[in-house]
Amino acid sequence: MIKITVIALGRLKEKYLLEACNEYKKRLTRYCSLDIIEIEPVRLPEKPSDAEVKTALQKEAQIIVKKIPQNSDVYTLCVEGKPLSSEKFAENISASQNMGKNITFIIGSSYGLCESVKAMSKLKLSFSQMTFPHQLFRTMLLEQIYRAFKINEGSTYHK
Repeated sequence: MIKITVIALGRLKEKYLLEACNEYKKRLTRYCSLDIIEIEPVRLPEKPSDAEVKTALQKEAQIIVKKIPQNSDVYTLCVEGKPLSSEKFAENISASQNMGKNITFIIGSSYGLCESVKAMSKLKLSFSQMTFPHQLFRTMLLEQIYRAFKINEGSTYHK
């Protein structure tokens, strides 16, 4: 069974989003082993300088890299990433699974991800040109992972 790891900067706080994520985690148990790792973002002042942001992202990168499981294809979620249809996303998951690889998705902080983490990516992925709250985005990612497995099994879920 494929192992999927989601590394996310920040913690879910809203009860309704926790419930939604837990629902998708439960649904995914049929298809994969799912591990969600929450990392506390480096604290920054209200209006940080570019240098402070860069330093924070580098510190976060050091923690992120240590959490990536071995034998993982890394997908970073970032604004400059490539948008994929749900079907193409499912094809990527299937390809990793067929190669015996695990998958690690990395969701950065509100300041993004360090370039060194993005450089590790098999795929830089964007869900939209729109901006979403990080809390909501985790739920969206889990839903798309679930949808991908349903597409790959030929289910009617994806319509």
